Parts: sequence; C-alpha cells; structure tokens
Amino acid sequence: MKKIYVLFLVLALTGLVAMAKDVNVSGDWTLTLTTPRGEMTSEVIFVQDGEHLKVTMKNPRGESTGEGTIKGSDIEWSITRDTPRGQFTTTYKGKIQDENNMSGEAEMGNFGTASWKATRKTA
Repeated sequence: MKKIYVLFLVLALTGLVAMAKDVNVSGDWTLTLTTPRGEMTSEVIFVQDGEHLKVTMKNPRGESTGEGTIKGSDIEWSITRDTPRGQFTTTYKGKIQDENNMSGEAEMGNFGTASWKATRKTA
C-alpha cells in the first residue's frame, strides 16, 4: 500500500511540475494591487521567452516597462517609474495558479508591500 501511495505522489508532483513549466503567461492581463489607499488596477502585457519576461504595465499614471523571470510556477518582475520624487521601483513576486490566474506580493521600496492578483483577459 505504501508503494502505491508513494508512486501516486511522485506522479502527481511530476504532473504539477510539468504543468507549471508549460504555462505561458504571454498576453494581456488585468492586475489588481490592494494597497492601504484602496485597489489600483493596471493593464499588463507579458511577453515570455522561456524563463525571461518583458513586461509593459499601463495605469492612469502612465505606462512603464520592465523585465522579469518565470521559474516553474514562480513569477517575478520589476517596474521602474519616473515620478516627481525620482525613480520608484516596484518588484512583483508571486505564483502562477493556472494559465489564467496568478497572485503575489509587490515590494514597493520604503512604502512596504501590497498584495496583487492578476487575471488573463479573454478575447
């Protein structure tokens, strides 16, 4: 019985790893950042080449570009914006749940962190 359980566990984990590697996040997404000042929504365009990402984010404050990586189900990218107070970098780290959903935490320099979630736009 133990052998069957172990075999099942190995097969399940192998399937999850394979699924995570096959996910391609390229395309248009809607990202919602939950901050102490409320929710902020951005349109995000990901272009994925293997583990490398190019990212364009658009919101009412303008458009910014950045780069990042995908490793398994882990995703990370950084965006640097020019503001009246100088450059401001936000680093987004999270997990890809499936081909249409991801979530995580944004590190916003001296302003702390905020949670985010993103959903792929449908055509």
